[in-house]
Amino acid sequence: MKEESAPLSPTELFTDYLIRHKHRKTPERYAILEKIYSIDGHFNAEALYELMQNDYRVSLATVYNTLDLLLDAALIVKHQFDGQPAQYEKALGASMHNHSVCTVCGRIKEFTDKKIFQAIQAKEFANFKSSHYSLYVYGVCKKCQKKKKQINTNL
Repeated sequence: MKEESAPLSPTELFTDYLIRHKHRKTPERYAILEKIYSIDGHFNAEALYELMQNDYRVSLATVYNTLDLLLDAALIVKHQFDGQPAQYEKALGASMHNHSVCTVCGRIKEFTDKKIFQAIQAKEFANFKSSHYSLYVYGVCKKCQKKKKQINTNL
């Protein structure tokens, strides 16, 4: 009987990627990966840079370069939400991905919907096998709707 091996960790996957592509295995790159996988939700490069300064000094250029490597290694996902700075999030374990994006304040909220997931799973694509998906729903969040309503009543 063949024994199934445990899935590789982000660190093991990154090490494999760096070796295969002949990149250096630097402590900074691993520190950035570790920080990313400790974050729940989305972040941008500048926010990650600021978070890194508390524990590990890295340059903003190193953060951007490492994000590029992690994207290529499929360890993070990049989102470009309606003219805002690029947002990133960890990729492992993200098979069902829905986002509501406020077009006023830019707030991003993840949500799950079993019906949407089932519909996409049932969808057959010609010459294409899907592995995961990401859905973006744009609109105005409750907080911004409330602000707009208050402004209109005060006029």
